[in-house]
Amino acid sequence: MKIVVLGPHFAPDTAPTGTVLTRIVEELAAHGHELHVVTSLPWYRAHRIEPGWTGRLVRTEQVEWGTITRIHPFPGDDKSNLVRRALGFVAFSILAGVAALRAGGWFRRTDAVFAMSPPLTLGLTGWLVARLRRGRLLFNIQDVFPDAAVRTGAITNRRVIAVASWLERVSYRRADAVTVLSDDLRDNVAGKVDELTARRVHVIPNFVDTDRIAPADRMTDYRAELGFDGRPIVLYAGNVGFSQSLDLIVAAARACPDLGFVVNGDGAARAELESQASDVPNLRFVGYQPIERLPEVLATGDVHVVPLRAGLGDVSVPSKTYSSLAAGRPVVASIDPGTEIPRLLDEAGAGVSVPPDDPDAFVAELRRLADDAATRERLGASGRRWVVEHASPSAIGAAYDDLMRLITR
Repeated sequence: MKIVVLGPHFAPDTAPTGTVLTRIVEELAAHGHELHVVTSLPWYRAHRIEPGWTGRLVRTEQVEWGTITRIHPFPGDDKSNLVRRALGFVAFSILAGVAALRAGGWFRRTDAVFAMSPPLTLGLTGWLVARLRRGRLLFNIQDVFPDAAVRTGAITNRRVIAVASWLERVSYRRADAVTVLSDDLRDNVAGKVDELTARRVHVIPNFVDTDRIAPADRMTDYRAELGFDGRPIVLYAGNVGFSQSLDLIVAAARACPDLGFVVNGDGAARAELESQASDVPNLRFVGYQPIERLPEVLATGDVHVVPLRAGLGDVSVPSKTYSSLAAGRPVVASIDPGTEIPRLLDEAGAGVSVPPDDPDAFVAELRRLADDAATRERLGASGRRWVVEHASPSAIGAAYDDLMRLITR
């Protein structure tokens, strides 16, 4: 098949969704498909285009399985300015649409278009490209938007919410297949559309590269760079946004001064969080590291944490959980009970879950694991076994290949 792929990030960009999309493309290429990727110039780590990639609005390169076209992402200077970010997404989606009509030959027939959200605007872009190139659309949902933004209070304007909700429903209805990461997300999406559209919603979970991320010695160079000795370290690695209850980590660091705490990442909430923690000496904030250091970063943490604000468990599945399990580290999740991550941790025997936004329960479980090396080792080994068996890239690639063949036959 010839497939056009639309996504906001792709290697070497360091965004988690870029890692996911890159591996999906590699797996589809391994199934013999010709792929033409349209994505942004690398910009995620510093919220500006990376050195070496500036100076051109569009760059196209030939690869063994097709082409990669990288376009300007219009990132802006202020991550917390949602209006500016929305305008950037719209501009990116329009330019991506034009580039997608050109990818692999202007208006040449394609079998399918794979469009990833967020940004939600890529749904209609993907639909338009699919229609003009006489193909089918698979709409891949990583986070359900605008639900997360509304529930965290990031978006409160009723008109903006109404427009975003309309765009969401229309994008689902126009797609030939919609993929989500969990049963919770499927129920959420299915509840917003008619019965016929709901039947086109499929669950395909994310995955992790268990060859690249594997258990390793906890005494890393990264630990030394942070100025920590051999004490247990609690690690959060990922986006520092308003959806994550990262104030829990500040509270835990205050309550456990003998432990080390690390927030590795960037995002709209980082400046405010750092201000809150200005008097907490055992908490370090560090920006995103180069992608090749990810295994070392994950090995540094003795306990990994995955916090998500109350009410978001059915709209988001933090992919960082899979990486933590691959690294052989136990996880303490603070997420709505009965949703995907608590179920996963229970099934894998890889950690514990506490109610969201409950600092006392969160600190108690961190303290328990920090003081019990044997339990940490047991949970970490169990989680590692689970991801090797259930979340391999080849299995997930085969699921996407099957669905592509289903909607194009």
